[in-house]
Amino acid sequence: MSTSKRTIRAYWLGPRRYQVIHALQERLLLARQQGRIGDTLLLLEHCPVITMGRGARPENVLLSPSMLEARGVELVTTDRGGDVTYHGPGQLVGYPIVGLEPDRCDVRRYVRDLIETMVGLALDHGVSAGVLDKYPGVWVDVESPRQWPGQDEAKQPAKLGAVGIRISRWVTMHGFAFNACTSLEGFGLIVPCGIQQFDVTTLHELVGGTRQPKALAPRAAELLCERMEADLDRFSSVEVSDNELEEALGVPSDVDEMPAE
Repeated sequence: MSTSKRTIRAYWLGPRRYQVIHALQERLLLARQQGRIGDTLLLLEHCPVITMGRGARPENVLLSPSMLEARGVELVTTDRGGDVTYHGPGQLVGYPIVGLEPDRCDVRRYVRDLIETMVGLALDHGVSAGVLDKYPGVWVDVESPRQWPGQDEAKQPAKLGAVGIRISRWVTMHGFAFNACTSLEGFGLIVPCGIQQFDVTTLHELVGGTRQPKALAPRAAELLCERMEADLDRFSSVEVSDNELEEALGVPSDVDEMPAE
């Protein structure tokens, strides 16, 4: 018996504050659970923000909230998995709101899809990346960025991309963060993901150039669709105010009033 192939609709949203996009994700999650929208991928940059996941340790934030505020950095507690991370300009953030039923109800498989999306994105720009079993995310060897030697042979591992997700009724939210040309100063405000012994890096640090998230976003959408065996329905750039985002993305106005499917 044949089944229809899944499709994903992707949107570039540009720079946005974290809490605005988190609220949008929550609404999209409800709408997707209700079967009133299809699978959706949000791609964007965040204004400077430190987020604390469900497993975050407060001591991994190295400055007080008032000191962070003075530097223009928000501090937000959120409902994704993982520890502390930083988002800011120059980092491509991807938030898939996708239903994993009926054939992809496997959390590890989904996390691997996000990781391999970032691995593919790095490879497009001459960087060979891989994984460290103890530490989720995408890693490179700074001493040989064009050839990942494997986790046992890497001489100077550094983190290029992070993953943190939430799954509710087999619909996903949150996702991945890929360091294109992000300033590394932001990561100096925290112990990134609670990992003290390894550094964070960016495409810019590894191979030069200035690869902006907006330019990387269409390819990231293609790679995620390939990993999830989906068709890219369309890729759109959405240039509206925060208050107009829900309407632009087709979120039903009565989404809070309907039961999940």
